[in-house]
Amino acid sequence: MGEAGEGRLAENIVYFSRVLRRAGLKTSPQATLDAVAAAEAIGIGSREEFHAALSSVFVKRREDMAVFDEAFRLFFRKRDLIEKMIQMMSPKISDQREAENPKPASTRVNDALVNEQARAPKREGPPQIETDARFTASGSEVLRRTDFAQMTAAELLLARREMARLVLPLDTVKTRRFAASRRPPLIDSRASLRQAMRSGGDILLPKFRHVRRRPPPLVVLADISGSMSQYSRIFLQFAHALMENRKRAHVFLFGTRLTNVTRALRERDPDEALAACTASVRDWSGGTRIGATLKEFNRLWGRRVLSGGAVVLLITDGLERDGVEELEAEIDRLHRSCRRLIWLNPLLRFEGFEARARGVRAMLPHVDEFRQVHNLNSLAELAGALSGFTSRAADPRRYLDRIVERTAA
Repeated sequence: MGEAGEGRLAENIVYFSRVLRRAGLKTSPQATLDAVAAAEAIGIGSREEFHAALSSVFVKRREDMAVFDEAFRLFFRKRDLIEKMIQMMSPKISDQREAENPKPASTRVNDALVNEQARAPKREGPPQIETDARFTASGSEVLRRTDFAQMTAAELLLARREMARLVLPLDTVKTRRFAASRRPPLIDSRASLRQAMRSGGDILLPKFRHVRRRPPPLVVLADISGSMSQYSRIFLQFAHALMENRKRAHVFLFGTRLTNVTRALRERDPDEALAACTASVRDWSGGTRIGATLKEFNRLWGRRVLSGGAVVLLITDGLERDGVEELEAEIDRLHRSCRRLIWLNPLLRFEGFEARARGVRAMLPHVDEFRQVHNLNSLAELAGALSGFTSRAADPRRYLDRIVERTAA
């Protein structure tokens, strides 16, 4: 390897590869060797060039870029980090410093960098006291309330297992077709006459029929822009579980363009299904064009997948980049083409959420339910909503009334 291999840079890259593996990225010894060779090829240049070289080797999926960026920022720190940490721990500054919201990938990266057994306690804790924990929250309950964006790699694995255990709904709707029945009240005159013709018309026994019921189509439209990628990937796990019991289920991903990933999610193995989805999508973690992609869906796919009283799940934060005139027209057309339109917005996890964004205000009047989707509890409530159980908390008119009150004031 030469002089570059004898220094500490190669060792740091090897350890950085282990950190990425513990944080959830799929790395290998060959990728580590390629990263060392890439660092040797570009030489000691700028920090941006070094970041680009390592990301080109270790990042295989677009949604892993946020984890890589956070790991790179924490692992290859700047020299003034110690001074900044001393200032942050100063009692005079800590009282005035506002708490910052953790980044989506910070929890997994911090757990990968620092092992729980190696963490030294900051101070001696109080003496342990045995308490009765029968009425306290269990670990499973805490996991169900944890935000998907703040879960560690181990917690995400447990969350996928919990989603597989959810009792997924199989609601049915009436169709225009009939099926044979042995009980009244509907008499099937054609079947009765056909039966009588077999005996020459001497015996006329009534035949009955009933209205056929079948599960309605389920259509999922998931936003995969930069602000939604952390939630869209875990929601694809839930969509994959839904498609195991539903034949008429369709999944579309959109950012700046629309992509049909229904065939990819038909794979029985969840990991293979998600890998096929990410391989077919080109605009993961990019911009957002909700109005344009909904127009493309209504024009190309609306009549194909929305017939038969379909239920549409729209997962997006509603932060439209373009104008809202096209968005309002297309969301209205989508609402009139389906039986139920359920909007899932992870921004509802914040208390006191208000519909201030133009895209949110344009979409709210045209949805039937407005729900949050950021943890396992919200997915369980969604499963109940698909079975027909609605609640006042999911009524979008609550937020529309707030808009009217604020405008009047």
